[in-house]
Amino acid sequence: MTASRHLTRRHLLEGLAAFGALGAAPLGALAQDRTVRFILPNATGSGVDAITRGAQPALGKALGATVVVDNQPGAGGIVGLQALARSAPDGHTLGVVSNNVVIFPSVYKSLPFNMPGDFTPIAVCGYTPVVLVVNPAKVAATNSKELVALLKSKNGDMTYASGGNGTILHLATEMYLDEVGARARHIPYKGVGPMVTDLIGGQVEFGTVSLPSVQAHLKSGALRAIGVATQQRIAAAPEIPTFVEQGVPNYVVEAWIAVVGPKGLPAAEVKRVHDAVVAAFNAPDVKELMAKQGNVINVSSTEHAQQFFKTELAKYAALVKKAGVELQ
Repeated sequence: MTASRHLTRRHLLEGLAAFGALGAAPLGALAQDRTVRFILPNATGSGVDAITRGAQPALGKALGATVVVDNQPGAGGIVGLQALARSAPDGHTLGVVSNNVVIFPSVYKSLPFNMPGDFTPIAVCGYTPVVLVVNPAKVAATNSKELVALLKSKNGDMTYASGGNGTILHLATEMYLDEVGARARHIPYKGVGPMVTDLIGGQVEFGTVSLPSVQAHLKSGALRAIGVATQQRIAAAPEIPTFVEQGVPNYVVEAWIAVVGPKGLPAAEVKRVHDAVVAAFNAPDVKELMAKQGNVINVSSTEHAQQFFKTELAKYAALVKKAGVELQ
């Protein structure tokens, strides 16, 4: 009886000691089995999706967690952003976003969140090239000059697709039309995937998309690139001329991507996520994939990201006004 009582007490003390050691363990050690969800307010097949999924394994390794990519493109991405804004600021829910998030306040009369006040910008990761593509069976133009002549001859009757009202792809085409003095009819889609499907099918004639979204279709000939909206040609597709060299010097669009969290994310968690993003995009296999996709990766500091969101809001407000995009 005494031995049994002693054994029980000893086991209890050992258990308490083990519990104490567990309580003193660093949070990182406890997070090995956790899941981190990255909400993407963009559809599968978008540039943001291609970049995030390309970095997904490396992000999981750097975070010490299982990374889940959750595409929520509803209402042009507003649904996903609202879900992120309402998430607990504990590092379990983050987001990867594009320029869309700083364009929305200028094209929607009301939003269910404040940008950037309801979010914590963590890092601007870089940008993905934007290309203007046409359906070759529907559009004979092979360069910008020929496309402009065709647009003007059709007097606004040609159709262009976008991933949704108020998205960077919508604004990018409007910016091009404004620069060349032409008009066309906008056909918004619920995401890049259905947009590209209808471009290939000929339901719409042209549109601007991120290069990773259409690389395979350009190689197969299902789509034809008219030009890329960068300052210089890109190594991943050196055959595509820039619009700058085609006589449209002001048409440069950077479709950037950034990692954000909900409002109130603690500074220590922001640093941990930022460090993981830097490590993930520095992984050799990720760097190789990003180069193949044509993405330019240069992860910014958190301080830069937070200021960047504010200046981009002002920049796109002016561009939206100049392009004459109607409020939704």
